[in-house]
Amino acid sequence: MKAIRFNLSGKFAHFKKPDVNSYAYFTYSHIHKVTLLGMFGAILGLKGYENKNELPEFYKKLNHLKVAIIPKKPYFNKKIQTFNNSVGYASKEEGGNLIVKEQWLEKPSWDIVVLDDRSSEYNTLKEKLFNAEATFIPYLGKNDFFANISDVKEIELQKYSGEVECISLVPKKEIEFIKPPRKGAFYYEELLPIGLKECLIYEYEAIVLSNWVVRGEGMVEIDGKGVWCG
Repeated sequence: MKAIRFNLSGKFAHFKKPDVNSYAYFTYSHIHKVTLLGMFGAILGLKGYENKNELPEFYKKLNHLKVAIIPKKPYFNKKIQTFNNSVGYASKEEGGNLIVKEQWLEKPSWDIVVLDDRSSEYNTLKEKLFNAEATFIPYLGKNDFFANISDVKEIELQKYSGEVECISLVPKKEIEFIKPPRKGAFYYEELLPIGLKECLIYEYEAIVLSNWVVRGEGMVEIDGKGVWCG
């Protein structure tokens, strides 16, 4: 089974959580599939969010792609940044100045795997990535945070062989935890978007990352490590 693999990184990232914004705009701890497909859409020149009652073009055309997100670290440092937005329409307060507090990820980095499903979208994305081309500039959640795409390669995935450590983000319901590592165990869990509904509301699932040995029939392997693509 063939796939393309590349590293996605940046100085900062902000993947806004839509449910909490009273004090500050908080970010998810990792990039999720919807945002990743949006980045692919920018590379391919597909349209984004234009109509609140219709799924964006990038999602309709790319949602069939199966992807794996492999964090370089379980957790990236987060810091709250405070800045002024003085654009006239930013605030209805006197003076039109809005004080913004945002939580940013610092120096995030993931390996991204995209399965070859032999579609025209996959082939065009593959060509763009290998040629370092993009119709629109890809970014990490905000257009201030440019995405660095590097180390693009085509790989061969191995069939799932049994109980392995899963190095990618994976839905909690898709795996069974078998045994912890001998030392240095870690475990991350967060509700992350896994899709979009027609009204442009996220669909969520509990996503985990750990170095436990797990069992999960939906996985493939890279160098003896489990990877979940969905």
